[in-house]
Amino acid sequence: MQRLFNIISELCSFIISHCTEDFFVRYSCVSTGETQRVEDLVRSVLPPLFRSEGVVHTLSQDDCTEDFYESLCTLIENLKSNQDFFAVMGLTQILDEAIESALKAKIAEFQIDDFSVVLNTNRETTGIGLLPRCSCWWERKRRLSHVYNRMDNFLFNLLLLENSILGELIDRHFFLPKTLFPGFAKKKSLKIAATPLRLSRDFEVEPFDENQVQYFKISYNKSDFEKENELVFQKILDAAKNEGDIIVFPEMLGNPEMADFIGEKIKKLASENPELAQKIPSLIVLPSFWEKKRNTVTILDKFGNVLCRQSKQNPFRAELDGKGYLEGIVSSLVVNIFHFEGIGRIAILICKDFLTTKYMEQLMRCFKLTLIIVPSFSTGSYDFRQSFDLCAHDDCNVVWINTCAAFEPGKEANFENIGYVRKRISRSEDESQKLCKMPICPTAFKGECRQDCIFYETIGAV
Repeated sequence: MQRLFNIISELCSFIISHCTEDFFVRYSCVSTGETQRVEDLVRSVLPPLFRSEGVVHTLSQDDCTEDFYESLCTLIENLKSNQDFFAVMGLTQILDEAIESALKAKIAEFQIDDFSVVLNTNRETTGIGLLPRCSCWWERKRRLSHVYNRMDNFLFNLLLLENSILGELIDRHFFLPKTLFPGFAKKKSLKIAATPLRLSRDFEVEPFDENQVQYFKISYNKSDFEKENELVFQKILDAAKNEGDIIVFPEMLGNPEMADFIGEKIKKLASENPELAQKIPSLIVLPSFWEKKRNTVTILDKFGNVLCRQSKQNPFRAELDGKGYLEGIVSSLVVNIFHFEGIGRIAILICKDFLTTKYMEQLMRCFKLTLIIVPSFSTGSYDFRQSFDLCAHDDCNVVWINTCAAFEPGKEANFENIGYVRKRISRSEDESQKLCKMPICPTAFKGECRQDCIFYETIGAV
């Protein structure tokens, strides 16, 4: 169906490039008569697309004959030449519905791959990328169609990626296998574990000048990596015993040996204690590590394998002795998106990436994100809380975890809570469940840390 994916991409590109926002406003209230006109027109030329009155046929590879494609292309050319935008839109919707089964089969194929590229091969010329769209239990079917007037409001099986929204960013997609969240289909919920990890920070902030700008870099002190890594592994075991599906650690508290250490420990656990190994969180978002002008999070799966590494894209601006310094990172421009049926699409936005509203909304709108994970090292939570509502407005839940290591004397009020889960809830649920708080341990303000803090929150269907 490669050719069909390319054709759909061309149809989407035609509508987006030729129609104003007002078109989508009017099409959202298309009349019954107009819908019938388009259906009759498409049926007369492409009978394989319909099996009965008003019911779109599930298109198979065998249906996509040369005659089918020839008739489809002729119809499209006629519609374009007549500027029949309503019919072009209607035809695109019919094709989106007809390939639902084919897209589910594609998801199964993609789950075997390390990472996946878009379905169509003409993304560069059309400016459109297409992927199967995984459903989400807390996402409304017509997500924000009353707020945003866009082409993808009218497609339900295809995820439409517009290069004009993505800009210079490079997207990589990971369709996670069913075996990674084995119980999700039954329980329809995710249990999130998040930990601030520890109070101590084993690094120094070093300022430097470069190209007329003041920057800072992170220099880690020589420390006992094994002890740090063992603490992280114990947190993972704690989450396993409490049946957490995802565990999230803060920013900056990683080290160069951590990913290998944790991966090996998990694989060793599989032979020593297979029952506990089965409960290891499906996704492990390790603490980020600052190295060679990159601030990077490593994401492991429950089997100890590295799924990918996500680098921070937007530098943090710090005040040192009353002067401004930029975090001396170089953006990789790579954005990793995880897809899973029922969960939707997950992205990791490291601290300032989430606070950079334009960047955050760019990803949310382009990929229709349903869960954002935010590892942080911050002296306050206020700005993050302000951004949570933007995500909830888009049916996107957020997990934000800070660390006590970021605490500075005199800023106790900023650390009342060390993390939050902002989630979409149903109208019948208690409003207080929208924002779930993770209160800081009171002893942290006294410089005492037992290193045993870990929080749990469940995100479920709405």
